[in-house]
Amino acid sequence: MSHSTIPGVEFIDNTNQRTPCVLVLDASGSMAGEPLAQLNAGLEVFADELKNDELAALRVQVMVIAVGGHEDVLILQPWTDAIDFQPPSIQASGMTPLGQGMDVALDEVRSQKAVYDANGISSTRPWVIMISDGSPNDFGWEEAASRCRQEEADKRVVVFPIGTEGANFDALGQFSNKTPKKLKGLQFRELFIWLSRSMSTVSASVPGDKVRLPDTDSWAAVEI
Repeated sequence: MSHSTIPGVEFIDNTNQRTPCVLVLDASGSMAGEPLAQLNAGLEVFADELKNDELAALRVQVMVIAVGGHEDVLILQPWTDAIDFQPPSIQASGMTPLGQGMDVALDEVRSQKAVYDANGISSTRPWVIMISDGSPNDFGWEEAASRCRQEEADKRVVVFPIGTEGANFDALGQFSNKTPKKLKGLQFRELFIWLSRSMSTVSASVPGDKVRLPDTDSWAAVEI
């Protein structure tokens, strides 16, 4: 039986507080080619940057969810401490069921919080990063978006919708109480450097504290 099949075993050797981060990534057909190549390269940078921070490596937990293809919503990377995170390679095909993807993310965040509590592990508010080049096209995505806004209002999660050129920012913006961000070109690398530094800052904080995040100028466009 592997460690991953024993609930809570990862907390025996590592009792640090945790900072959960879920990546909900658009893997629909329109991402094929250079966008996906840059996204996958960004994931590699994200993994390396977190591992190079001794505290974040032990405290940040990552989950990767791909939306698209025939599986619709696929957890490519179950919860793992950053020190053990091996970024999956995203493949593009199919539709853009972002509503389903975000529902799965919220479910996973909630169940992982219960695991933390059961093992006496403190945790900071989970982040859900949603990246898309299009628009949600699954039935009922508006309900999932409303759920995201409510969970955010209840301070159970922080949602960051991020779109590339051509994305439907009106739709993406419905998943958060914050304005969505627009990626400059295909600057996924810069985005993931920002994310890793943000995770480092949050993971070094005391749960409930307000933290000052790095600015987003390196990767976010000024206007949508």
